[in-house]
Amino acid sequence: MVEKEESGPGGISEEEVAQYDRQIWLWGFCFCRRLQASRVLLVGMKGLGAEVVKNLILAGVKGLTMLDHQQVSQEDARAQFLIPVGSLGRNRAEASLERAQNLNPMLDVKADPESVESKPKEFFTQFDAVCLTCCSWDVMVANLVDLHKNSVKFFTGDVFGYHGYMFADLGEHEFVEEKTKVAKVSPGMEDGLDTKKAKLDSLETTIVKKRVVFSQGFLQLAVDWSGEKAKAALKRTTLDYFLLQVLLKFRMDNGRDPSPQNYAEDLKLLFQICHNILESLWVGADLLPDEFVSYCFSEMAPISAVVGGVLGQEVVKALSQRDTPPPPNFFNGIKGNGIVECLGPS
Repeated sequence: MVEKEESGPGGISEEEVAQYDRQIWLWGFCFCRRLQASRVLLVGMKGLGAEVVKNLILAGVKGLTMLDHQQVSQEDARAQFLIPVGSLGRNRAEASLERAQNLNPMLDVKADPESVESKPKEFFTQFDAVCLTCCSWDVMVANLVDLHKNSVKFFTGDVFGYHGYMFADLGEHEFVEEKTKVAKVSPGMEDGLDTKKAKLDSLETTIVKKRVVFSQGFLQLAVDWSGEKAKAALKRTTLDYFLLQVLLKFRMDNGRDPSPQNYAEDLKLLFQICHNILESLWVGADLLPDEFVSYCFSEMAPISAVVGGVLGQEVVKALSQRDTPPPPNFFNGIKGNGIVECLGPS
């Protein structure tokens, strides 16, 4: 439920007021307290994970756990700024812990070197939000279903070269947003320029309570496009939607993402997967141009910064129950734009 806004610090210490001064002025004490009572699990400490961790720590969540069983590789140096030089071969989460904690010493930041697949279902229910990166399709779907049942807010995202995506399932989510009040015009005023100016000059705002129910749209990636209605919708659907399915299938089959070190071999695999998936969806193997797959190798720092900024912001908004979800769920770094693709039942 939405709490009443308070004028006082409401239990926030002077040290916290100094640390979170910007957030308090922007959102108010009520929303900051919600954030400071929240615990978040971040899975996958590559470049995107580091960006999300940074944004959540600076925003001021109560606790943050970084879960990653992989070791630091040469590729991590391209986008993962929390890992210090000389950490090659160390666990990625543990190598990121010191710099992450230094961003905000007041937070409870932990590193977990185990894999997400080894964790029991009960492990995830201790968190208010779980954000998955670097995970395979089956792991994401299994966690989405379980977290939805336990009312844990679910986020997932990844970056593949110039392309990034994110999805969220907040279940039954209540939030508030600020709306500008329309100025009331006296009955004697004529409907003219003065009336319109009076309405536009109004600076008075009001807080509106809203509720939204998420439809687990991330499960709707494998849509049958053979029907007439689906074919009509195909013209309005971004090609990134289909490219994501190709990349997730590559990850599931090979246990890794396309690598610059294996560029020629992985390019052939991507073309084959692309052909198979597009044919199975009844959209035609030529829907994705050949150059699409050549822009999805490695993890680029600028793309991670953009997607991680949006993803971290949406986790903060969801936990504080402030402002409207969700954000653009695809980012095309070649065009430099975010795209909203509405998945799930109409």
